[in-house]
Amino acid sequence: MWLAREEGAKFWLSVMNELKARGVQDVLIAVVDGLKGFPEAIEAVFPDAVVQTCIVHLMRHSLAHAAWKERRELAAAIRPIHQAPTAEAAEAALDDFEAGPWNGKYPAIAGSWRAAWDRVVPFFAFSAAIRRAVHTTNAIESLNSTVRRAVRAHGHFPSDRAAAKLVFLALRNVAAKWRNPPQFWHAARAEFAIRFGERFLLVEQ
Repeated sequence: MWLAREEGAKFWLSVMNELKARGVQDVLIAVVDGLKGFPEAIEAVFPDAVVQTCIVHLMRHSLAHAAWKERRELAAAIRPIHQAPTAEAAEAALDDFEAGPWNGKYPAIAGSWRAAWDRVVPFFAFSAAIRRAVHTTNAIESLNSTVRRAVRAHGHFPSDRAAAKLVFLALRNVAAKWRNPPQFWHAARAEFAIRFGERFLLVEQ
């Protein structure tokens, strides 16, 4: 297990170094979903990046402990944690959850939030607009799913070039649907400009 973690860390470090070599000069915020060694690799290559865990993945992991019929009630009990206005309020809500009946039934839930807390806390420094932009990796997963479906439908590829062409066409078809940014993006963009200053302006260019 230790060796697997070590190899995973090396892999993600090589990925981030390759991105930098290809021209990625800066990363403002990186949203991650629990891949071992990935947050540390991002911080090693882009030390000024804010690394934020995917709140949706953390919620899914929490709800997976419970029976299906309990999940709506459990989600309501967890909601005060990730919807808290500040990190302090969120930690108080986590303390309340830990002292409540759900923790007696599913103690691993609070433990998973505690284990990820350093990657959850950055979330609370942002306004509602930016929270909507960084609370999940679902948009990336949807894009990956589109590429996987295209690859599975095609099956065999005679060459790497043919595979790359199919991926390009799949991405182009998805990009054609991206006509307008989400409504919250304008508010988020203004806050990014204030928070990150010249770094954000350089990224936009």
